[in-house]
Amino acid sequence: MPSRLRIITRRTLVVLNIITAVLYLLSCLAPYIKPANSWVIAVLGLGFPILLALLIGFIFLWLILKLRRVWYSLVVLLAGYKSINVSIAFNAPSAFQYQKKPNQIRIASWNVARFLEWKRNSNEKSQIRLKMLDQIHKQDPDILCLEEFFHSPDSAFYNNISEIKAMGYPYHYFSYDPDGDKQFIGAAIFSKYPMLDTGLVRYFRPSMTEALVHADIKVNDDTIRVFATHLQSVQFRQKDYEAIDEIKTASDSLIGNSKTVLAKLRKAIILRASQADIVRQIMDDSPYPTIFCGDLNDTPNSYTYFTIRGDMQDAFLEKGFGIGRTFSSLSPTLRIDYILTDDQFSIKQFTRIVKYLSDHFMIMADVELKKK
Repeated sequence: MPSRLRIITRRTLVVLNIITAVLYLLSCLAPYIKPANSWVIAVLGLGFPILLALLIGFIFLWLILKLRRVWYSLVVLLAGYKSINVSIAFNAPSAFQYQKKPNQIRIASWNVARFLEWKRNSNEKSQIRLKMLDQIHKQDPDILCLEEFFHSPDSAFYNNISEIKAMGYPYHYFSYDPDGDKQFIGAAIFSKYPMLDTGLVRYFRPSMTEALVHADIKVNDDTIRVFATHLQSVQFRQKDYEAIDEIKTASDSLIGNSKTVLAKLRKAIILRASQADIVRQIMDDSPYPTIFCGDLNDTPNSYTYFTIRGDMQDAFLEKGFGIGRTFSSLSPTLRIDYILTDDQFSIKQFTRIVKYLSDHFMIMADVELKKK
């Protein structure tokens, strides 16, 4: 009987290993297939880190059991090396040096989630807003890109443009996406360096997202172009997060909740892919060295990320370490905020400011234009 149980257990593990390997390989296809053609593959791409962890778990299991099946799992693992390389930074951990060196540009990107509070008052959210503004002031980047930035000229609401400019940013550009009477939410670029020109492209409807903005910035004797945007979010509400919790606990409403969550994921993934195509086309036309900052609402193992990144450098992969989570909710594997540069820059250092103020973490990098 014990030997029969052992055989059944081993066969079950083999079947689970095969299922994991197949799903892992399918998830590795996500960057190369348009979500409109196969949104299921795109959703599997979101689960790549989990599938990677499971596959590594099976490799260790077969090693412990001293079975040859370990080689099959290793081959499958290596087949996804491109997805692994964009999901994990393998640099040695190092402290961020705040004393900026000459000729380097410090750039920061942060989804500030509307600064949590719009109206002037002294409630808890307004106090967190003050902490967020203080964090921006302390980090003191040369160029600051903010997504989900809220501004209103109405005296009953916060005038956040004035707040940021008072920190030493005389130049700015804001997309002014309307969200009510005299209330605006969008992507913003603030700079200590002069802006020579600016531009804006609005995405097609029904996208509920922020425009792609850019600013041509004069840095010493050079001109660089900085892009900022926030792509289509899944737009989960409180009830959706509750549904996900119920799915995790396998409650009676598992099927119904799964359908709702998957429907929102499908819609957002397809919209983001189309937006990514637009971003890539516009960045390809840039006449200047280019930096891209933004909340893509998508993981590195995605069509959105691969399309926008192209052959650009990812500051986190160049100088960061580990998985680099930037979104504080749902999963510890969600890196969805990025600083990308073309090859005319060298990336000197990178950091995440891991403070639970917004639902995103600020990311920051020092870059330097290569000598011509």
